[in-house]
Amino acid sequence: METKISTLTKEVIIGHNHPIVMIGERINPTGRKKLALALEQGDMRLLQEEALRQVNAGAQVLDVNVGISGGDESALMVQAIKAIGEVTDTPLCIDSAKPEVLAAGLAVYKGKALVNSANGEESKIKEVLPLVARYKAAVVCLTMDDKGIPTDVPTRLKIADKIVNEAAKLGIPLEDIIIDPLAMSVSADDQAGLSALKALAQIKKHIGVNQTIGASNVSYGLPDRPFINSVFLAMAAVKGLTCPITDPTNWRIKETLLLIDLMMGKDEFSMNFITGYREQYPEED
Repeated sequence: METKISTLTKEVIIGHNHPIVMIGERINPTGRKKLALALEQGDMRLLQEEALRQVNAGAQVLDVNVGISGGDESALMVQAIKAIGEVTDTPLCIDSAKPEVLAAGLAVYKGKALVNSANGEESKIKEVLPLVARYKAAVVCLTMDDKGIPTDVPTRLKIADKIVNEAAKLGIPLEDIIIDPLAMSVSADDQAGLSALKALAQIKKHIGVNQTIGASNVSYGLPDRPFINSVFLAMAAVKGLTCPITDPTNWRIKETLLLIDLMMGKDEFSMNFITGYREQYPEED
C-alpha cells in the first residue's frame, strides 16, 4: 500500500516496500523559546532555516506546527507554509489540534498535504476527516478516542478500524490513512514500548495501512534519549512503521533509519548508507 504526498514539483511515496520516510519534527515551538519568539514576531527566517536544515539532513516530509500561546495560529500556519515553500519544495505535514488551523493550511497548500491529525474522538471524526476528503489530503490518525489513550492493543486496533470505516464513508481511500498507534513513555509505564510495538504489528496485519509514530515519546524522562529512540525505531520498523516523525538532524537517529533500510533490502548496493556516512564523516574519505 502506497501513500503519496506531494508539492507541485515533488512527490514522496510511503509504503512497506519502500525505504523509510523521515518526517522532520523540528518545526514546532513547543519547548523551543527562540522559534516561539520568532513566530510571535512574525519572523519566518528561523523556521525556513529549520526547514532547510532538516531537508539537508534527509527529511523527505516536514511536519509544521506553529501553535504558540496567544498567537493567531491559522494566520501563522498560512505564513509558515508560504515561507517554507520559498526555500524548499519538500512536501508538508500540516500539524495542529485545531480544525480551523488545518483548514487554513490546506486552503493555501499547493499539492497533496499530510494532515496531522485526526483520531477516534467524535469531534475529530466530524471536523477533521471532512477537511481531508475536501482537499484530497492524506491524514495521520491517532489511536485514541473520547475515553483517552488506551493501553491495550485490541482497543487501539478497534479505534483504527473505526477511523478507517468513517473515512471510507467520506470517500477517503485506505492508502491516504496513516495510523499512529501512539508510543508512550516507558519511564512511566514499562509496558508502553511493548504495547506500541504489538499495536504496530496488529494494525499492519489486519488493516495494512502505513504507520507513523512519535519515537521521542518513548524515551521521555530518561537519559540517553537518542539511543533509546533509535533502538525503538529499529524494532518498530520490523513491526510495520514506515514514516516516523523524528529528528533527522540527529545522526544516531538518521544512521539507524539508514541501517534499517539496508538490513531490510531497501538500499541497493548500500549506497544510501554509504552516502549518509560520508556526509557525516567527510574527513574519513
